[in-house]
Amino acid sequence: MDAQTLRAETFKRLHERDRAFVMPNPWDAGSAVMLASLGFEALATTSAGYAFSLGRPDAEGALSLDDTLLNAHQIAQATTLPVAADLENGFSDSPDGCAQTILRAAATGIVGGSIEDATGHSGDPIYAFDLSVERVQAAATAARSLPFAFMLTARAENLLHGRLDLPDTLRRLQAYAEAGADVLYAPGLRTADEVLAVVKAVAPKPVNVLMSGALKLSVAQLSAMGVKRISVGSAMALAAYGEFYRAAQEVYEFGTFTFTERSIPFSTANQFFKV
Repeated sequence: MDAQTLRAETFKRLHERDRAFVMPNPWDAGSAVMLASLGFEALATTSAGYAFSLGRPDAEGALSLDDTLLNAHQIAQATTLPVAADLENGFSDSPDGCAQTILRAAATGIVGGSIEDATGHSGDPIYAFDLSVERVQAAATAARSLPFAFMLTARAENLLHGRLDLPDTLRRLQAYAEAGADVLYAPGLRTADEVLAVVKAVAPKPVNVLMSGALKLSVAQLSAMGVKRISVGSAMALAAYGEFYRAAQEVYEFGTFTFTERSIPFSTANQFFKV
């Protein structure tokens, strides 16, 4: 069994366990190495975290597919953990384009990826229902053509784009599950009741929940609700950038350097990256 197939089987089994696992989101190879050192079992990329590291905004078409695949490859090569990629809307409006994105993504060494139903256009942010389902179906067909178990996640983006329509979100997730998605994901859930509604709607397929923003639940609580996978999106990248910005503000505004008291020691940081 080659390394990618082994990672794929490991990743698939994580979704089959009785308890939830946390899949944090590094934005580069260095943050991936640090997360792996803590004992996390899988990782996922973050389009926002990566975009910020390049000095670009998120969700405005500032990242190309090539950019995204390079980042996914670098993170996949940095550890032995299974890695899934945030593939945004597949970088294509068409079902065939989504399928091709899955095939290209798989060639980077990752073992999972997500396709969302957000168009990237503020005036019309969500693809029509039928087209959305066709896009997931095409991506699922491409994933099934691979020689290993690529875990396809389908994302319903209503709640992130001001469409606070939970019934439509559930309808979309159910259709994506029937179209072949392995994992279902509705970022922006606001309450425990909404989480439970998603889990029930797509059962027995696994659900990913984003723990970033207004939702404040523990791993134990989510696991008890039947959630299988927990991600944090850009939250860890924002935490890192927040500390960096506060340190810079201190130096600029006060001329002091107390932030160094909170810094990780150089020797500790350096040790993470020694082969």
